[in-house]
Amino acid sequence: MPNHRTVFFISDRTGITAEMLGHSLITQFEGIDFKRVTLPFVDTADKAHQVADRIRHTAASEGVRPLVFSTFVKTEIRDIIHIPEAHVVDFFEAFIEPLENELQQESSHTVGKSHSIENFHEYNTRIEAVNYAMAHDDGIKPADMDSADIVLVGVSRSGKTPTCLYLALQYGIKAANYPLTPDDFGQPGLPRALLPFKHKLFGLTISPDRLAQIRSERKPDSRYASVDNCRFEVAEAEALYRNAGIPHLNTTSKSIEELASTILHKANLSRKIY
Repeated sequence: MPNHRTVFFISDRTGITAEMLGHSLITQFEGIDFKRVTLPFVDTADKAHQVADRIRHTAASEGVRPLVFSTFVKTEIRDIIHIPEAHVVDFFEAFIEPLENELQQESSHTVGKSHSIENFHEYNTRIEAVNYAMAHDDGIKPADMDSADIVLVGVSRSGKTPTCLYLALQYGIKAANYPLTPDDFGQPGLPRALLPFKHKLFGLTISPDRLAQIRSERKPDSRYASVDNCRFEVAEAEALYRNAGIPHLNTTSKSIEELASTILHKANLSRKIY
């Protein structure tokens, strides 16, 4: 069998659900080179026929059936995509009918429900959380963190900013972050700016070698990026966490998704949006 396969993520809306679920499945198959193609907003029969022709062409040119992950609400569009030249996995078809039988109620068959702004409260919560994370990045407004759900602390380039933004975007969590600098080390206790928020603090740490690599991309051949300095800062930060009783995670080998989910669980936070 070929060690490569084209994968289509197709939807009548954004394609986010098809991408997310399909990606989770194909990552379980190592040694196969997957070429990913996302085709959103396939919401008419004409568009569906064009996509079906593209899939057939891919199958003919590559000599193997493409994989198709789709989320179609309308049966007539779904039927056009179900062609023998592809292995099609339609998540709505697989799960909606069993749920209808269990709940004894027909689904609304409404396009775009899962990624719409129909619920304005949730949508506004997401936007406010993202704006909050951006306004409180890297210690900006440290005296204005009373409304934070959590405050991430860590040395520069340890993953604070992307984790805060992911917490905001995916969970609606208001996350601020504070960078630990050499001025914060060698002193008893927490930095003064963090004392009022000790109960909200969550620390991030990282392998010194990985930190040096990341910093070198930004400031090569600098003391800031040197391995010795990175070792010093990481050791001091971890000592601070231990002495102050701050829970912390190592970001070296964790994805942003895994970090955010773990922090949400360990900090006993409840997601505000779905």
